[in-house]
Amino acid sequence: MTALVSGKIDALTGETRVPGDKSISHRALMIGANAVGETRVHGLLEGDDVMATAESLRALGAEITKLADGTWQVFGCGVGGLREPASVLDLRNSGTGARLLMGIVAAHGFTSVFTGDHSLVGRPMERIMAPLRRMGASFVGRSGGRLPLAVTGTDAPLPIVETLKVASAQLKSAILFCGLNSPGVTTVIEPSASRDHTETLLRHFGAKVEVAKEGALGRRIELTGRPELTGQTVTVPADISSAAFPMVAAIIVPGSRVVFREVGLNPLRTGLLTCLEEMGAKVVATNKHYQGGEDYADLEVSSSALKGITVPAERAPAMIDEYPILAAAAACAEGVTRFEGVAELRVKESDRLAAIAQGLAACGVKVQEGEDWLEIHGLGKAPKGGATISTQLDHRIAMSFLVLGMASDKAIAVDDGSPIATSFPGFVPMMNKLGAKIADA
Repeated sequence: MTALVSGKIDALTGETRVPGDKSISHRALMIGANAVGETRVHGLLEGDDVMATAESLRALGAEITKLADGTWQVFGCGVGGLREPASVLDLRNSGTGARLLMGIVAAHGFTSVFTGDHSLVGRPMERIMAPLRRMGASFVGRSGGRLPLAVTGTDAPLPIVETLKVASAQLKSAILFCGLNSPGVTTVIEPSASRDHTETLLRHFGAKVEVAKEGALGRRIELTGRPELTGQTVTVPADISSAAFPMVAAIIVPGSRVVFREVGLNPLRTGLLTCLEEMGAKVVATNKHYQGGEDYADLEVSSSALKGITVPAERAPAMIDEYPILAAAAACAEGVTRFEGVAELRVKESDRLAAIAQGLAACGVKVQEGEDWLEIHGLGKAPKGGATISTQLDHRIAMSFLVLGMASDKAIAVDDGSPIATSFPGFVPMMNKLGAKIADA
């Protein structure tokens, strides 16, 4: 454990590029491993989560190497061509890695065993397992579908039509990845649109993926199985979910101005920007461009006076990872901010709703919590701080409260900053270069 403390600062200034998008990095490696020939990935996130995925894919037969220029090279095995791993697949803290890889191995006729760290083995996997069972896979695991878990796949998974109860990019992707080796069309219907990096990258590698509107907010995704995926070049944008932390820091610390380069602005990932705009934040997008199926822009962010808002439930899929840092912004806003329809936060790396509520209360912020909602009574100024936050092995809780400490009257500590490396290696030195004061506690 590495305890960290963050104290009040004068301002954040400068420009930076945060690490590559975690969601795209996972998927680029996974799809490259299912393709024929060479895939090259530029800007891959080298956080612990993605490295755990890379190690597991190597164990499944893919060749994955970092080249001298920093590019990652993948030689895949083709759809259905992975091999039985000789050892347990340890995904450490990566829920994305575990859930998506389950979909991949479910479409292979061998057995794989998944495990992870203390946080991951406590997270539920049953909703991933249920549709994969209908496609032909079987599972043996702990109660509640928790890791360690053995997955026995099939060489001919059944194509299914799956209507999701909750919009989940992880669940959708696991089903589509299993459907890659299916002799038919696999269909996923989601109640509202979740991030579509899987669909975009599958098309980039040669798969036939058709997407249509379903109802007012939903989408119908159809994947034709057994495509000939061929290796491609993938450029990974800077991660909007990682940029969110220094962005909010620049907003809540008076006198700040920071420019963030090459941020991925996929329309299904920009819910946080919508919220910040509604709250009155000064965020200006420049140098907008489109590359490899993704939108990019530079973002200029300046300190701003914020007001409380209501974040509707339908916005959750577009910002599910950003609620902890939005809570830090809400603590400094004038008036009440309400998060609605956020029960999904209870099954992330931690029970994030509870962690946010407990942490803010310890910093002197009034919070009211329900099963799927949270109300934060902003002070119109920075809170008193002065607390030590239990991160519960959650990287986003750790970073959010370190950011809040930069504006609070008294320093805020987190009991363990080591999980930050799962998604944002170099977070502390990058923030300190911009003007933060984060140090070992």
